[in-house]
Amino acid sequence: MTTVIAIHDVNDVAHWLSSPKRAEFFGEHGMTVRTFVSPGGGNRVGLIIDNVSSLEALTETLQGADAAEAMKHDGVIADSVELFVAS
Repeated sequence: MTTVIAIHDVNDVAHWLSSPKRAEFFGEHGMTVRTFVSPGGGNRVGLIIDNVSSLEALTETLQGADAAEAMKHDGVIADSVELFVAS
């Protein structure tokens, strides 16, 4: 298992933080997440995703319809997502 950091933009940080969708989505796939926000404000946020079996598996999971639904609900700007893998 590995840990991945995901950085991305959202439409509304307060909405993103309060949404249960993210934990539900990743939990259904056996992963856990911790959320982070920029201390300087703005709409850039981040996640630490634990229990990732592989980057390929995570990438595939994030391309599914359920991921698209969760991201839409949370206001994630999909084309802004960047992934970083623990080395």
